[in-house]
Amino acid sequence: MNAGLWSQEKNTSAYWDERIFYLLTQECSVIDKQTQKLVKVPKGSIGQYFQDRSSMGHARSISSSKGKKIQIGLKLLDQPHALLLVDEKDIIEISEKLAELLLAITNCEERYSLFKNKGRLSKGLQIEVGSPVRVLLRSGDEQFPGVVRYKGPLLQERSLSGMWFGVELLEEGRGQGFTDGSYQGKQLFRCDEECGVFVGLDKLELCDEEDEDLEADYASPLDATQDNPIGNWDGRYNGIQLCSFASVESTLLLHINDIIPEAVSQERRSLKLAFASRGGSDKGLSNHSKPKATGSNPESGNRSRSEFYYTLNGNSVDSQLQLKSKNTWYIDEVSEDPVKSLSDVSSGFGHCSPPLQPAVTNCLSIENRYHSLPFSLSKMSSTNGSIGHTPLSLSVQSVIGELNNASIQESMPDTVPLGNLHGLEVGSLAEVKENPPFFGVIRWIGQPSGVNEVLAGLELEDECAGCTDGTFKGTRYFTCAPKKALFVKLKSCRPDSRFASLQPVSNQIERCNSLAFGGYLSEVVEENTPPRMEKDGLEVMIGKKKGIQGHYNSCYLDSTLFCLFSFSSVLDTVLLRPKEKSDVEYYSETQQLLRTEIVNPLRIYGYVCATKIMKLRKILEKVEAASGFTSEEKDPEEFLNILFHHILRVDPLLKIRSAGQKVQDCYFYQIFMDKNENVGVPTIQQLLEWSFINSSLKFAEAPSCLIIQMPRFGKDFKMFNKIFPSLELNITDLLEDTPRQCRICGGLAMYECRECYDDTDISVGKIKQFCKTCNTQVHLHPKRQSHKFNPVSLPKDLPDWDWRHGYIPYQKMELFAVLCIETSHYVAFVKYGRDDNAWLFFDSMADRDGGQNGFNIPQVTPCPEVGEYLKMSLEELHALDPRNIQGCARRLLCDAYMCMYQSPTMSLYK
Repeated sequence: MNAGLWSQEKNTSAYWDERIFYLLTQECSVIDKQTQKLVKVPKGSIGQYFQDRSSMGHARSISSSKGKKIQIGLKLLDQPHALLLVDEKDIIEISEKLAELLLAITNCEERYSLFKNKGRLSKGLQIEVGSPVRVLLRSGDEQFPGVVRYKGPLLQERSLSGMWFGVELLEEGRGQGFTDGSYQGKQLFRCDEECGVFVGLDKLELCDEEDEDLEADYASPLDATQDNPIGNWDGRYNGIQLCSFASVESTLLLHINDIIPEAVSQERRSLKLAFASRGGSDKGLSNHSKPKATGSNPESGNRSRSEFYYTLNGNSVDSQLQLKSKNTWYIDEVSEDPVKSLSDVSSGFGHCSPPLQPAVTNCLSIENRYHSLPFSLSKMSSTNGSIGHTPLSLSVQSVIGELNNASIQESMPDTVPLGNLHGLEVGSLAEVKENPPFFGVIRWIGQPSGVNEVLAGLELEDECAGCTDGTFKGTRYFTCAPKKALFVKLKSCRPDSRFASLQPVSNQIERCNSLAFGGYLSEVVEENTPPRMEKDGLEVMIGKKKGIQGHYNSCYLDSTLFCLFSFSSVLDTVLLRPKEKSDVEYYSETQQLLRTEIVNPLRIYGYVCATKIMKLRKILEKVEAASGFTSEEKDPEEFLNILFHHILRVDPLLKIRSAGQKVQDCYFYQIFMDKNENVGVPTIQQLLEWSFINSSLKFAEAPSCLIIQMPRFGKDFKMFNKIFPSLELNITDLLEDTPRQCRICGGLAMYECRECYDDTDISVGKIKQFCKTCNTQVHLHPKRQSHKFNPVSLPKDLPDWDWRHGYIPYQKMELFAVLCIETSHYVAFVKYGRDDNAWLFFDSMADRDGGQNGFNIPQVTPCPEVGEYLKMSLEELHALDPRNIQGCARRLLCDAYMCMYQSPTMSLYK
């Protein structure tokens, strides 16, 4: 698609615009005059119609004459101040409401795909505040239920900034968000910390009324045909008549913790936090299998859904309390050997109710989704079942739960996550809410053999009778001092209320600055540090907890920085330029952070923590044109443009001229080309030459650093299955004002022919340039007589001696890093030495320590196998099945996103 960029300046009075919006249905390429680089305007971009005020009338066509296409003037909303002329056939008009809805979808491909999905789009238009929805937080993850609490723009300064949805996450989504309803300090709605998200329509689905997954745990009152009586208590307890009722079938004796006021019950229905299992019917409640009761009262009847059991000093006691709790509790008072706590229940294990507790205020809180311990440690039952106050040496480690029948098992999830909604994990400060409570640090989480619940192993602050030194049922799970290891249900644990300020902070952005990252901090290095190469660099850099630590969608930034600075100094001037008056106020802060807290420590110690990277991400968000750098997935080119152009004002790395026009500046080059089905495995050399030839481009001067972005459509669609990263690039024939060799005789080339480029009879795959004599001879051939060739630009002061004696120097660049992407995750390959096998592979999120509130562990590993594959011929690589490529080499050959080259003569440190 053809398009022209009119301007990249802010809109002035020379133009007027209307509230008329268009969506691009075809991709186009233009020159961005603000950054002076060639940019791709993808399909799915949204523009607002504008017209030159000098034009007559309100016609939208810019030009309409014979041989020319009708074009429309658009102001791109994705790139503020960009004014384009686009062909009328390549756009479609959309309403302002639809434009606003789609603009919040930052990925143009996903935006266009959603636009084509009329059914989903229609449903999206129906989403309003209060609508029940499902939210996709990360690609490949499950959807979480939620309710829309806010609908509107996040940034008010633009006339059209996108329609965003603020969603409060419910059920399993609680704790998975990143906000409490505020955005950049402005409160747009209110919810609990980490329970809110702001998303575009592409991440939402409106829930149908019949959506079973979002049904409340309690429904409306049952009709007469379903209202089956399940009561069977006659008012007697331990032989004493406590009260009387008209109907035994309508009464139950319940534990006080299983009773909640109706108002709270109604609130829990809306949040779906009630105790009743989802989807359970009355039949499931009344007709499940019931264990046979033993005890003194034969008229007690069958037990309810679950029961409490405990044994005191080996003597079983029993009563006929009917309890509504889901779990069966095994409570075994420990013997002298604490290892035998939580041992298998003997055949004589009896059934008994726990002593009744007074009502507690927190039993109505949201925490009641988790069962607290169903007894008081300060009380015990005597052998006759009465409640006594004798001191009780009871090990809470012996409390576990088992599902007591198949019907309840069907209502529980198939898998039990190793965590709870409080975000507790190994290393968390926790408490078990009893009277008095237990306090400690979680040292282990898991599910021992034979236990159907996830347990937490705590190291208590104080010794407790019956606790162990880290063993459970004869197996050691961690080590601590004797009588300090407590094993208890994970869901019975809460964050330590005494240190609420030390709990994991409310969102992943601020978490980097919390005490949680104390064990992962990296150094600050003031002195300028060249990269360590060869063996020295290898010793510093390889291993786990090496490289740059990833955190919260930072892989694009981690891998880009590692590529640019770990083993190359070609861009070190960026770290040293003094501040000028025209620089942004945070220029020095950014440069100092990059130099002393990221680049220098990486080169000396081989490690940079996520805290330093988050500081940089926060600075990036200060730029007016930037948003989402602290939390969202971004592309490396977005990062480089904001850092180099807007903050550090780096001199453009590339100066490119198109067909004799004004020189355009840019920081990296995106290869644009049509797919050639005849090419198996292209090289970077071929791709760069094809792209330059087809676009009539030339380097105005030789670059010191050349960053090349591979031809691909979006993150997921690759134009070629494999690309060979040329270890050396010869850019001599791509430079203007540079002497070049004749492709026939080797003399000084005077002409270049674009139409000869595809001619396989002359130097296949090479740029066709000829001296005067050879050019005449080549174009005498009948099939070439119509070719239009152009003169080669040469330096005016070219020494006559050089080219006459065959001395025409080459301009070459060396590959020093490759940035790769697979399923939206970026990794890096870097070259640390001169040897062909001197390659390292870096992944900022290679491993994980802990769960949701855990830490990524970066890793750098040698990958010498890469060198062996780069020695293969293109034919061998083409025939090679990617599944058979050894080690990391497959990712280098199949997933390349950017290749980075440097001039061997322009390194800062010689």
